[in-house]
Amino acid sequence: MAEEYTECLLENNKFHEHCPGCKVDQMKKARRGFPFSELFSVWIIVLCTALPISSLFPFLYFMISDFDIAKKEEDIGFYAGFVGCSFMLGRTLTSVIWGIMADRYGRKPVILIGTASVVIFNTLFGLSVNFWMAIITRFCLGSFNGLLGPIKAYAIEIFRDEYQGLALSAVSTAWGIGLIIGPAMGGFLAQPAKQYPSLFSEESVFGKFPYFLPCLVISFFAFLVTIVSLRLPETLHNHKIADDDASHDESIKLLSHDPESQSVTERNEETSLLKNWPLISSIIVYCILSLHDMAYTEVFSLWANSPRKYGGLGYTSADVGSVLALSGFGLLVFQLSLYSYAERLLGPIIVTRISGSLALVLLSCYPLIAKLSGLALTLTLNCASVAKNVLSVSAVTGLFILQNNAVVSIFSTFTI
Repeated sequence: MAEEYTECLLENNKFHEHCPGCKVDQMKKARRGFPFSELFSVWIIVLCTALPISSLFPFLYFMISDFDIAKKEEDIGFYAGFVGCSFMLGRTLTSVIWGIMADRYGRKPVILIGTASVVIFNTLFGLSVNFWMAIITRFCLGSFNGLLGPIKAYAIEIFRDEYQGLALSAVSTAWGIGLIIGPAMGGFLAQPAKQYPSLFSEESVFGKFPYFLPCLVISFFAFLVTIVSLRLPETLHNHKIADDDASHDESIKLLSHDPESQSVTERNEETSLLKNWPLISSIIVYCILSLHDMAYTEVFSLWANSPRKYGGLGYTSADVGSVLALSGFGLLVFQLSLYSYAERLLGPIIVTRISGSLALVLLSCYPLIAKLSGLALTLTLNCASVAKNVLSVSAVTGLFILQNNAVVSIFSTFTI
């Protein structure tokens, strides 16, 4: 009965001609078929956001070494941690602000600012000549790149109701793919004068700035995404709820005789987000898994690049890129083919529990991998990397679905 109540209220709301959100709602009602264009738009925007986050990790060890700031080789990881965390520090300080701006001024301006910031600050990071320039550019990149929250809201608003699960899956999958493909690009494209001497000379700009090429490629992709995003429709409603009071009252009267409908109304009016335990609990678990996942993403490349005598694998940046590229392909295949079946069979809660638990168990076995060598090391590391990323993204996707289900509101179309 609650679903019928929601539909009745939405159908009775007035259409505002100059409201972009209303136009999107009308477009969704008129459109049929699979939302290919919406899926593509959300995918490339999230991918653009995720690529620069971890693209530096395969070459960060060598970049810090080139800055000559670490007195001992063992201290490289210490300084690398500051560069790596500066991005997330910027995001932590500004994410709420970008969310407020997205609710007040629209999703599209925040999306455009975020993608444009990748073009500017990621390019400057590739041209860093010292430790402090690298930290400042990464901090600015994180501060202006608060897209993850607004793009999830945009995805929910632009997709029809029957594709809401696809919308959140697209966000989490593109995010996971970006966090894996980014390091792969960094590994293959860093130090091009050394890796591809026949194509790049030591005297070229890529020889003088050995970490500029991967940043330039990502920035160029972000520039294309910014151009595409100019054509995105705005989904935020710019009229006041008071404009629809008449239709709202009429809908209430139509269903006032039904006790369940009245309880739904009272529950939506009285429930606070802070008292919404399903939402709060899923956010807490998401924070813990995100901390675990980002720590793994940064530490993995440093561990793989470190010499054998310090417990590392002695891999080059290209070797790390190969491992992560294979992980990205495996994750893409799983998310597009198997995850939806697992989610329908087990439900998002069970998928999140199983994935999170297995990921922690798998990660505890990584120190043993360093004792292997040759073909055994290659096979074990690649299998473990694919499994780890599949489990992490599956858990995050399940949490996205749980968070979305926990905050469903009968007035969501007109208030978000």
